[in-house]
Order: sequence, then C-alpha cells, then structure tokens
Amino acid sequence: MHESNTPAPRRGLPGITGTDHIGFTVPDIQEAHEFLVDVIGCDHVYSLGPYPRNPELMSHRLNVHPGAVMREIRFYRCFNGANFEVFNYESPDQRREQPKNTDVGGHHIAFYVEDIDEAIAYLKARGVQVLGEPTRSSGASEGQRWVYFLSPWGMQFELVSFPLGKAYESNAPVKLWKP
Repeated sequence: MHESNTPAPRRGLPGITGTDHIGFTVPDIQEAHEFLVDVIGCDHVYSLGPYPRNPELMSHRLNVHPGAVMREIRFYRCFNGANFEVFNYESPDQRREQPKNTDVGGHHIAFYVEDIDEAIAYLKARGVQVLGEPTRSSGASEGQRWVYFLSPWGMQFELVSFPLGKAYESNAPVKLWKP
C-alpha cells in the first residue's frame, strides 16, 4: 500500500482553527469587570460602545429585540483558552434570570486549575459562593475533580483539575484540551 504525505481532508467548517471567544451578557458591566479582573485574574483588553439605537442591526444581525441597545462591550483575555466578550444590553424584552444547566441555552464556563483545593480556598476567601465540595469524576473522566461556583450576578462557572490526566486519554485517538 502506498502512503501519501498528503494530510487527510478536514471535515466540517472550512478554515476553522478553534474557539476565538465566548460572549455573554451581564446585568452590571462594572461588577462583571471587577469579578473577572480582580477575582478570576483576567486581563481587560479593550472596550467598545456605547452604540446608538439600530433596530436593523439588533433584529436582523444579532437576533434580539429591535429596541435593544448595546451599552458597552468589554473584551478579556483569561490565560490559555477562549477570550470573553462581555455585553451590557438594555432591551424591552430582556429576561434577568440566569438559565440553569437544564434550561435550553443553559451553560457554564470551566477554568482549569492546577490545585483545585487551593483555588476553592481562594474563591471562598474572596466571598465567592462555591457550590459544595469537589466531585471526583468516574468512567472516562476518572482522574478529574470539579466544582461549580457562582459569579456575583449568578452565572455558573466551574473549576476542573486533572493533573495526572483522565482515564480516557490512555487510548484515545483524539484528546480534549489539556493545559
């Protein structure tokens, strides 16, 4: 059989190389800034806005209420991984409750930490609500410990740590991200 030096054709979205950013909306942009910079340790890179009313942009390009106004956007770099694009909107139909993981559109953002116990102690000392004690994963994720915590506005975040790897890695042809 003849081996070729030609890489296998890629499937999926042409030219995709990874996740650039995760965008989310917060009720108070200054509170979010203080949490992301002072507690998490992200770097604020730049800000945009405020923007004038633009019903066309809001309804047709962003899929939000035409009366929505984007007050400000702030961009953050948080170590290795995707950047954050943090929005502050006002909208006539804005819902203020955070979705649960079980809700459609529910989500959380997970940070990898080298020492989960040290990270939990740090969050608690800063007054951050940590949801219980770390859980040890099993099955393919054995070797990982994780715990959820909440931002001041109630958004769900997670700490994960697997310094010796996860069980699935021993024979997986594709591996999830690892620091």
